[in-house]
Amino acid sequence: MAHSITALIATLQKPDIYPHDTNGAIALVQTHVSYVFLTGDYAYKLKKAVNFGFLDFSTLSQRQHFCEVELELNRALTPDLYLDVLPITYDGQTYAFNGAGEVVEYAVKMRQFPQENLLSEMFAAGTLTEAHMVQLGEAVANFHQSAITNDYILSFGEIAKIRQAIDENYAQTEKYIGPVQTTGRFEQTKAFTDNFFGSREDIFAQRRQDKKIKECHGDLHLRNICLWQDKIQLFDRIEFNEPFRFVDTMYDVAFTVMDLDARGAGALGNAFLNTYVERTGDWEGLQVLPLYLSRQAYVRAKVTSFLLDDQAIAPDAKAAAAQTANEYYELAWQYTQRPQGKVILMCGLSGSGKSTVAQAGARRWDGIQIRSDAVRKHLAGLPLDEKGDETLYSAAMTEQTYDRLQALGLLLAKQGFTVILDAKYDKVVQRKNVINACATAGIPCQILHCQAPLPVLAQRVTARTADISDATADLLAVQQQDFEPFTSEEMAFVKTLDTTQSPEAIAQQL
Repeated sequence: MAHSITALIATLQKPDIYPHDTNGAIALVQTHVSYVFLTGDYAYKLKKAVNFGFLDFSTLSQRQHFCEVELELNRALTPDLYLDVLPITYDGQTYAFNGAGEVVEYAVKMRQFPQENLLSEMFAAGTLTEAHMVQLGEAVANFHQSAITNDYILSFGEIAKIRQAIDENYAQTEKYIGPVQTTGRFEQTKAFTDNFFGSREDIFAQRRQDKKIKECHGDLHLRNICLWQDKIQLFDRIEFNEPFRFVDTMYDVAFTVMDLDARGAGALGNAFLNTYVERTGDWEGLQVLPLYLSRQAYVRAKVTSFLLDDQAIAPDAKAAAAQTANEYYELAWQYTQRPQGKVILMCGLSGSGKSTVAQAGARRWDGIQIRSDAVRKHLAGLPLDEKGDETLYSAAMTEQTYDRLQALGLLLAKQGFTVILDAKYDKVVQRKNVINACATAGIPCQILHCQAPLPVLAQRVTARTADISDATADLLAVQQQDFEPFTSEEMAFVKTLDTTQSPEAIAQQL
């Protein structure tokens, strides 16, 4: 009797083939490229014999190769999840793992975790929190900082290679103009990307020079992230296509942010994004983020649109797919509509609530919060969690820190970001420099002055734990003495906040 994939799939849904207990019924989960068998403690993933052009699993040798690549890539990130590649044999009568017959398929063996641990499932259950997003931002930052790159990988950051897939997306979706996409949205989204590539060659060159094109994840949405063993786990990296994996680090970041935006969870996406850029210091990378946000949403729209051509899809499922595709096309277009940028200066002594207010503002306005403590330590090449010595707080380093804050604020505000510069800004010259630079660039500017009584400040500073700030309560008296009052010219930009009020009252003022 000849081997058939149908017979193999049926066999893999029975417990006898497995060399361990299967804890009851075996569940089969299918995607367009794989079969996944959930057996209880372990999951087994087989690749389908398909060829989509960008992905080719059509021969047994290719399926073996990509199973081995998948294991190698994912073991680097989640060694406890990805265990082995096992041959499945057939002797004419019986299928077996590592049997005596002919090898007919290969399976990636993984440790199975509860499906409710997926971030997508946690979001649906209402248990995904901002704390999880901070944890995720740190995990992705650590992954990217250790990810490999070389001259070959960096070549994938050239404009011609980046835009090849993006232009292909537009070509493949023209036929959906009318049913799920409008002419205006299509043309404006395409014009944005055309202009982006045409006017920002220097930015793309700088990304390559800064070695920000790396072997990334490639598919970093909530269904490929789980919380397991009290740790964020990134899994199911793209193994089948180099251009999808050798990408700008912001490509990965954009996938997660876009997925959260599409779910109506922009504040969670903002928490993830701000944690990531603070940890990496890659604020300049935000310049390419709108391009990749639009790209990721557009790909989701395209893939969902393809369901409309599938004769096997029921009419009600097609109607749902059309609605989903339309929403993703809309989101892709929204990312191209860049708002007026703005610079907000936080101002106040240590413990006055600057960072708390700045964070609340960032979530509310989808802003970028840049903390002076993080900037200072990145400039010094110091890990954020390491305490600095007195040289970190010298006059020269302080000047350098405020210069960098101003430069980043202007750079990103010009790209349409609301940028919140989170520092003491206790000197007139520091504030005046930003106000004048914003006026010259035609960028709105505001100062949020946070205040609280000295005993409250001391109590807050003393109570801090696991924070990157090195400030201590004994510095407060000196800070108060050194604070330079606002000039009459500055007062036009100042809004004073009493941070002893409730968070709700402060939020209302914001």
